[in-house]
Amino acid sequence: QYETLGEVTGSMVLIQLFQGAYVWDALYQERAILTTMDVTTDGFGYMLIFGDLAWVPFTYSLQARYLVDYDPRLGYGALGGILLTNCIGYMIFRGANGQKDAFRRNPDQPCVSHLSYLQTKRGTKLLTSGWWGKARKINYTGDWIMGLSWCLVCGLNSIVPYFYAIYFAILLIHRSVRDDHMCQTKYGSDWEEYKKIVPYRFIPGVV
Repeated sequence: QYETLGEVTGSMVLIQLFQGAYVWDALYQERAILTTMDVTTDGFGYMLIFGDLAWVPFTYSLQARYLVDYDPRLGYGALGGILLTNCIGYMIFRGANGQKDAFRRNPDQPCVSHLSYLQTKRGTKLLTSGWWGKARKINYTGDWIMGLSWCLVCGLNSIVPYFYAIYFAILLIHRSVRDDHMCQTKYGSDWEEYKKIVPYRFIPGVV
């Protein structure tokens, strides 16, 4: 972008910060990733191989590539609003995932011992308060909000940079359906009871 425009714009700075922080978080919180669906359920097959080697590098770099030639020259107010959006998404994403991981490792530690849960017949516990009492896939919501902020730095002149947010929404919805089916099989009537306690999937009070 500097070679093309003679400067590095605010939008480009933000997308580098957002994605850099996203990668750093995944590495720093690697322990928590080991309990996610990717590792525990999906396994290392074609979907993850293709995704990691081709799909992710293409979709994650799309916004920065767009900004090289089509920077929208957003003002400080817009950039500040996008930064706030990303921070809200990260707070939800990391707060929910961190809470789940801490509870799985030691439900008696002070940061999670106050949380209520549903004791299943399998002997496991399903959180019904905290982040996980708001929605069953609240972490997906935070993840998608962060992804949307990556697209917003490109302005509204083209739908191309929003490919990531659109595809990611489809992926998360499909993934949540797969997970719901898996949990129904795994927990049986306990899962039905859990869904009555936590009726919303993504957004509390909405859906």
